Amino acid sequence: MKIKMITVGKLKEKYLKDGISEYSKRLSRFTKLEIIELPDERMPDKASEAEKMNIMAKEAERILAKISEREFVIVLAIEGRQFPSEKFSKVIEEATLKGFSDITFIIGGSLGLAPVIKKRSNLLMSFGLLTLPHQLMRLVLIEQIYRAFMIQQGSPYHK
Repeated sequence: MKIKMITVGKLKEKYLKDGISEYSKRLSRFTKLEIIELPDERMPDKASEAEKMNIMAKEAERILAKISEREFVIVLAIEGRQFPSEKFSKVIEEATLKGFSDITFIIGGSLGLAPVIKKRSNLLMSFGLLTLPHQLMRLVLIEQIYRAFMIQQGSPYHK
């Protein structure tokens, strides 16, 4: 099994890089992890709606170029479904039981994701109604993926 995380924008803060590195190391005993950082488009000050849609379309092209048809795609979106950690663990487990060997998570840029990306997803998932910085969301997501594997193992980590 392989977990892929596709993100828009560059991770800058050292403390986030350190946290992601730690959970990547922990995850390596369960799965291969690939993190793909795609460049975000520059947004002009006071961008029009058309300019924003154009930016999201360009970012969507880059994202779609990194996904194959055989991947189970989970898109992080505020309108997505929310799960307790135990159910999230089951979602990952069930995807593998359905024959998906690659699970891909997508975190968009500051404007969000184009509708074509959401349409491609197998699941829209939300971590709640709070707005979190996209860079912090990477750390939260990777910790929850690690937690999901620990739940599957029956580990006390989750308690």
